[in-house]
Amino acid sequence: MVNRGIRGATTVTRNEETEILQETVVLLREIVDRNDVIAEDICSVWITMTADLDATFPARAIREMAGWEMVPLMCSTEIPVKGSLPQCIRLMVQVNTNKSQREIQHVYLNEAQKLRPDLSQSKA
Repeated sequence: MVNRGIRGATTVTRNEETEILQETVVLLREIVDRNDVIAEDICSVWITMTADLDATFPARAIREMAGWEMVPLMCSTEIPVKGSLPQCIRLMVQVNTNKSQREIQHVYLNEAQKLRPDLSQSKA
């Protein structure tokens, strides 16, 4: 097995605790489902949010998911680049896997699809 990073991003429409927590869970579940990952294979999750989001820590949502209690989580503020996508939550999920880089499926939801249109196609 090797350690791979799986990127993901989503946006919210309001700086509200409930929406931030819900969208964080939706994003993480989509990353896990698309990549056939279980919590035990996760090394850590790095979480960033844009500075316009400060209603809650998105790690709270992950910590409350069954089986994720022991996964190391870290929250940070995204670099405030002028013109960057607002109200954005990003995840970098580090996972132990046998998959190659090309087999990893990164996930971009909501307005965050604009960040990487090349990776935003639905993997149905």
